[in-house]
Amino acid sequence: MSLFYAYRVATRLLGPVLGIYLQRRKKRGKEDAGRIGERFGHASALRPKGKLVWIHGASVGESLSSLPVIDAIRARFPETSILVTTGTVTSAAMMYQRLPKGVIHQFIPIDRQVCVARFLHHWKPDAALWLESDFWPNILTKAKKAGTRLALLNGRISARSFKSYSRFPSFITPVISAFDLILTQGSKETERFVSLGGKDVRAVGNLKFAAPPLPVEADALTELQSQIGTRPVWLAASTFEGEELACAQVHQALSPKHDSLLTVIVPRHPDRADEIEADLIAQGLRVARRSLGHKITEDIDIYLGDTMGEMGLYYRVAPVCLIGKSLCASGGQNPLEPARLGCAILHGPDMSNFSEISQELLTAHACRPVADRDDLTRQIDILLTQPEKASALANAALAYANSKAEVLERTIDAITPLLTGEVANARA
Repeated sequence: MSLFYAYRVATRLLGPVLGIYLQRRKKRGKEDAGRIGERFGHASALRPKGKLVWIHGASVGESLSSLPVIDAIRARFPETSILVTTGTVTSAAMMYQRLPKGVIHQFIPIDRQVCVARFLHHWKPDAALWLESDFWPNILTKAKKAGTRLALLNGRISARSFKSYSRFPSFITPVISAFDLILTQGSKETERFVSLGGKDVRAVGNLKFAAPPLPVEADALTELQSQIGTRPVWLAASTFEGEELACAQVHQALSPKHDSLLTVIVPRHPDRADEIEADLIAQGLRVARRSLGHKITEDIDIYLGDTMGEMGLYYRVAPVCLIGKSLCASGGQNPLEPARLGCAILHGPDMSNFSEISQELLTAHACRPVADRDDLTRQIDILLTQPEKASALANAALAYANSKAEVLERTIDAITPLLTGEVANARA
């Protein structure tokens, strides 16, 4: 028995265990309690009549990449309905705020055949657009068997994942070959997908370049800017465990030199806010939390941005930012988001999730890597002391972010035959 069919058997036999697992996730706030049925394939909305395109982005990053694609499809094919699925509560909340009216959102079903069949039977998607690398064997192969035309957009496979997949071709090849079309971020990804069984594989560029600037509520921005006033401020964006404490220590080192310094910390997972606040207070720092409606008074050292969907607000109030998940954790977050909003970008030693973009930013003199906490302290000191250097860095980042927006047009042109059914007709 191949690994692929062994996986199918395992997911069938482990059904009760997966149910228990989801219930436990629900208790921890990792699943939407009111929509848990969607994870078992039970639809919570009616299927619109006519053609339906299904777009899946696992988490926040992939979901954001889908937004310009959604707008472009609606503009080119106004009669086509769109269903969007995501896999996390965080991404669902973000999509609730940003999806255009009329676009349906559901949670992706767990990868059991019975749940997938229930989902496909209800929605009957004509085409499915998958974002990046969330490969679920049962979902993809059963959708293909049901006649759904499949495309992978912004496809990427890390060197580590490619090495793992290559060891088990009987498992990964049926999954990758289910895609009628694979559009990758670059030549390295193209080679990897072809090696793993991809059929029509093309490099068109990174869709993250097509994303619009993160949104902001004008009143909220005005209010926060008013509270900050003329204080020097810097931002630690989308931080992970260990980075908040490091940034607190940076604040303590710089505050004697930069009078009334304000440090804004935005954790990637706001449910860690209580723990983070306790750690910061233990360092003798005075903390205000946005989720609790705290104001930034003169005595506040740290403003904890423990809310969802407001990164556009935080980037707009800080001239300098640190990219989280790069200093004390690995991989980094999307540097194009602050680049579009006038931030001077610093990042830690590990930006492997965005290695090509971060290297190009560095080549364009549009970011500065920092080796550790002490180096971060030094770099922030320079940028706050010499705002002209921060402005030059920010302007170079904005120019770079705007330099490759044509990737969206290439993507839509490539998937148009698939959306219209020309691919299926040509093979019939």
